[in-house]
Amino acid sequence: MRRVSAAQSTHGNVRRARNCPGWAAMSAVAPTLQAFFTQRLARQLQASPCTVASYRDTLRLLLCFAQATTGKAASALDWDDLDEPVVSSFLDYLEADRHNSPRTRNLRLTAVRSLYKYAALRHPEHAAVIQRVLAIPPKRFEKRVVSYLTVKEAEALIGAPDRTRWEGRRDRAMLMLGIQAGLRVSELTGLNCCDLVLGTGAHVLCEGKGRKQRAVPLTRAGAKVLTAWSAERAGQPQDPLFPTRTGRRLSRDAVERRVAVHAATAATRCPSLKAKNLHPHVLRHSCAMSFLQAGVDVWTIALLLGHSDIRSTDPYVHADMTIRERALALTTPPSVRPGRYRPPDSLLAFLEAL
Repeated sequence: MRRVSAAQSTHGNVRRARNCPGWAAMSAVAPTLQAFFTQRLARQLQASPCTVASYRDTLRLLLCFAQATTGKAASALDWDDLDEPVVSSFLDYLEADRHNSPRTRNLRLTAVRSLYKYAALRHPEHAAVIQRVLAIPPKRFEKRVVSYLTVKEAEALIGAPDRTRWEGRRDRAMLMLGIQAGLRVSELTGLNCCDLVLGTGAHVLCEGKGRKQRAVPLTRAGAKVLTAWSAERAGQPQDPLFPTRTGRRLSRDAVERRVAVHAATAATRCPSLKAKNLHPHVLRHSCAMSFLQAGVDVWTIALLLGHSDIRSTDPYVHADMTIRERALALTTPPSVRPGRYRPPDSLLAFLEAL
């Protein structure tokens, strides 16, 4: 099947839209919106298909909301119909009616702001309306401590797949690679057979956010498992490394389901997994925490994970309790004996636990 780029797909959609009866009656918003996708995103920014799809969904939701609010057709809406009160009401609607989290709300606002920044260059006569929309601030939200797997939990999860089945051997290799290399789920599903380099200096090549390519080294145990899987897979260089039974590329939802299934199996041997809501990104968190607890500096961790900003690595520092314990140990008076308090008697231990 021939792959279609984001630019070709967007141009095709515009050509089909121009054949619609209402094209001639469109307002100034419509051509700007279409140029935003065909010129700004596809040509100038060369945005990824995922970014184009995310912006498309956001702006479609906004137009449908404005259409229901104003009673005008989406193609007849003008910039005055998409002013700050309407956009603010749209953001409130996302949280109240669609039950979006503040993070999702802020992500939708990013797409809206990107369109309005582009519109400011093409419609200076609407500068006041556009500026008021651009002034809408992102919403602050509670930042939870990242969830990650301990060494014992990671081993239980990797050992959960049934190795007597083809899918089990595939899932075991995929879980081990996700935990040891810290790949995003999109990076895992996007791997081809040629991206796995085995032998001396074994590593995996992947393309992350912003089309940034990086090479992540593999441990001996990981290289051994992936060598066996690669030999069994026996795919062509451009074939997916972790395919379905029919040879297609695994979807994000499929990976999430496989992680949930194996987490339930692993929880029978490692009960602490029952209290954790496992999803594919927890594998990435676990890799980062293992590096951090081994004493690797945050700059190297950011390089291994493909973070463009060191601030993206900060949550792992906050989640590591051992760093705080070491800091407190430096302030302990010399007269205090090292170690934690342990009750000298089982009965006292029972009372302490109450």
